[in-house]
Amino acid sequence: MEKIGIIDLGSNSARLVIVELFGDGHFMVVDELKESVRLGQDMERDGFLKPQRVAETIKTLKMFRKLCDASNVDRIIAVATAAVRRAKNQRSFLDEIQATCGIKVKVLSEEEEATLVYRGVINSMDIPKGIILEIGGGSTKIVYYNRRNMLNYVTLPFGAVTLTDLFKDDGLSPEQQAEKVEEFFTEQLKGIEWLSNIEPDVQMIGVGGSFRNIFKISKMVRKYPLDTVHNYNLPVEDFESIYDMIKVLDLDKKKKIKGLSTGRADILPAALAVVKSFVHYMHFENFTIGGSGLREGIMFNQAMPITMEKPISDILGYSLNSLVKYYECDEKHVEHVVNLSVQLFKQLRVLHKFPRQYLKILKVAATLHDCGNRIKFYNHQKHSCYMILNATLYGITHREIVLAAFVAGCHKKEDISAADWVKYKDIVQEEDLEAVRKLGVMLRIAESLDRSCVGCIKGINCDVLGDSVIMKTEVDGDASLEIRDAMTANAEFKKSFRKNLEIL
Repeated sequence: MEKIGIIDLGSNSARLVIVELFGDGHFMVVDELKESVRLGQDMERDGFLKPQRVAETIKTLKMFRKLCDASNVDRIIAVATAAVRRAKNQRSFLDEIQATCGIKVKVLSEEEEATLVYRGVINSMDIPKGIILEIGGGSTKIVYYNRRNMLNYVTLPFGAVTLTDLFKDDGLSPEQQAEKVEEFFTEQLKGIEWLSNIEPDVQMIGVGGSFRNIFKISKMVRKYPLDTVHNYNLPVEDFESIYDMIKVLDLDKKKKIKGLSTGRADILPAALAVVKSFVHYMHFENFTIGGSGLREGIMFNQAMPITMEKPISDILGYSLNSLVKYYECDEKHVEHVVNLSVQLFKQLRVLHKFPRQYLKILKVAATLHDCGNRIKFYNHQKHSCYMILNATLYGITHREIVLAAFVAGCHKKEDISAADWVKYKDIVQEEDLEAVRKLGVMLRIAESLDRSCVGCIKGINCDVLGDSVIMKTEVDGDASLEIRDAMTANAEFKKSFRKNLEIL
C-alpha cells in the first residue's frame, strides 16, 4: 500500500488529490483539496506571473504540503500547466516553491498535458471514437482519438481566465462579451485542419472544471437524481438553454445560480462560449461529460504503468475489481457468484429473452452484491444498492448503474420500493422494472448456490419442462446447504418467471 499526493497547478485552480495505491494496479482517491488561485490572471499584458497570484499560490501549496504530511503521504507528484509553461518568471517561481514548500513541480509540455488528459479519459470511458474538449484557465485542449489511439491534439493558448481577461475591458454587456468569445474561438477552430477530417460517428467528451459546473447546473434544472458527473450525457439543446440563461446575467446574479461555483462564476460564461462555438462548428447534437482527466491520467500511470504503453482493455472489469478490493469483499466468492449468475442468465434466456446489455447489468450487481456488508450485514442489500449508485464506476452508463443498483438491492426477498424506483423515472425505461426483478431472482439463486463460499457447485444446467424449471447442479462435495438456500427463492422465481423451480 502506497499513498501519493498529486498536485495539479492550473491557470485557474490548484488541486491536490490524495490517492491510495493498493496493489495489482488499483487505486482510490481518499482526500482532496482545491483552491482558486487564478495564477494565469493578468498574464496577457507582459507574460509574468503576478506577485499577488504567486503569493496566493505559495500559501495554497503550503496548505497542500501540510495535508500531505498529516495524511502520511509517501511522495508528492506536482505538475504545472499553461500559465507556468508560458511564464517568463517560471524559474524563480518554481525555485520559490521548492524553497518554501519542499515541493518540486514539473512543468508539463503541451504534448504531455494532452496525453495525460487522453489517458484519464480512455481508461475510464467506453467510447471507442472520441474528441475531447478540455477548457482550462489558460489553455484549451482538443484531443482526437480513434480505436483507442490518440491521433491528433492541439493546445490553444487561451482558456476561461485568459478569454475573460481579453474581452472584459471593451465596455460590452455580458452577452456581447460571450458572443465575442464565440466569434474569436470559432476563428481559432478554422485554423485546425485535421478537425475537418473527423469521422461522423465520433462522440464529444467534455472534461475539466467548467464541464463539472455545467453538470451541476443541468442536474439542478433537470432535477437529475444521480450525483455522478462521469458519463453524464447532455443534449446540446439543453446546454444552450443553460448558456442563454447565464450569458446575460451580471456577476452578482451569476453567483446566486445553484450549482455554480462562486469561484468560477466570472469565468464560466467564457468557457460556455467556447463549448457553444465548438459544438456548432463540429455539428454535435449532444456530448458526454467525463469525470476523469489529467489527474486521473497520472493516477493510472502510477498505479498501472502499462497504461503508458496501451490503455486498459476491460474498463468496467478493472473498475469493478478496484471496488471489490477497496471494499474488501471475498474475491473468490464474488468471482463464483458472477460465474453462476452468467450461467443462469444464459440457461434461462428462453424464458427472459433479454438482450445482452442486461447481462452486463447482472455482472455489475453480482460483483458488488455484498459490498453493503461494509456498513452492516442486516439489510446489506439496501446498502449495496446505495453504494453502487454512488461508487466510482467506469465504462458503464448511468442507466446501467441504476439498474445494477436495484438488482443488487432486491436480490434478497425484498421487492423494489415504488417510491425509490420513481426517483429514477427519467433514467430508466418502463420495461426495466420487470427485468430488474428477474435479474434480482437470478442473483439471489446464484448467491445461494455459493452459500458456504467454498465453490462446491461448479455449474448449472436448466431444463424448462411444462410449468417447471429443473435446475441440475454440477457438485463437488456436499451442496445440501446451497440447494436448500436456493430453494427459498422458489416463490419469487415463480412470481417472476411463471414457473416452479426445482433444484437437483
